[in-house]
Amino acid sequence: MKTMNERMNPSAWMGKTERHILESLDKNGALLFALIDPLDYQSLDHAVKTAKNADEAGADVILIGGSTGVQGEMLDVVTKDIKSVVSKPVVLFPGNIGTVTKYADAVYFMSMLNSRNTYWMSEAQMLAAPTVKYSKIEPLPTAYVVVEPGGTVGWVGDAKRIPRNKPKIAAAFGLAAQYMGFRFFITDAGSNPAEGHIPLEMVSAVRSAITIPYIAAGGIRTPDEAKSVIKAGADIIQVGTAFERGGSVEKIRDMVKAVREGAKSRA
Repeated sequence: MKTMNERMNPSAWMGKTERHILESLDKNGALLFALIDPLDYQSLDHAVKTAKNADEAGADVILIGGSTGVQGEMLDVVTKDIKSVVSKPVVLFPGNIGTVTKYADAVYFMSMLNSRNTYWMSEAQMLAAPTVKYSKIEPLPTAYVVVEPGGTVGWVGDAKRIPRNKPKIAAAFGLAAQYMGFRFFITDAGSNPAEGHIPLEMVSAVRSAITIPYIAAGGIRTPDEAKSVIKAGADIIQVGTAFERGGSVEKIRDMVKAVREGAKSRA
């Protein structure tokens, strides 16, 4: 029987994907996660091709998921197909309890901390936990907050969206997430927001408050924007829509290069 110290040793419960992320952060300073929402592509083949391009271009993780509808046989098929053509970890970005497939490496085991509905804070997680364990998918304990405008995820998740001009609220959520034991923290402005990515002041405020890896998502469309968000303090950017429209190896490689340059240019 393992002792309590052995059971609580991080090396005993940290999985392969989390270790890859942390080691990649140590090596590169900042990372790019390429998000593939199959429903936003003209075909599943196109989605798989973009994932392959992202892997070839140097993206650090391939995410699969979306706010609605990414589940069942379609999720199984696209995950298996992507796994067959990439070398990087394939991680699920769940929109609900149905966004789970045994063919992925890991899943954001994610709680929306600023939802008004307890389902998105803990009940969906309770329902999904046995499936995640049975499927032997690695859970990545992730706290998630939605920032204005929030898009579809804000509406579906009944989020009390963080105002864009209130960076201290986002920072306080990040610190609370760290104190509660989450190992990743995400701020998300929603898919392709007209207002653009989360304000750099908010990114900096979150970075100054927490030491766990910080992921900025939503509205990062260009290499210059990617570099700015990383320079402001994000450890990881999550990009989806920009790759649906411009997912060539060259364009994704430019984004990866900007992420690495942003890490090097931090004060």
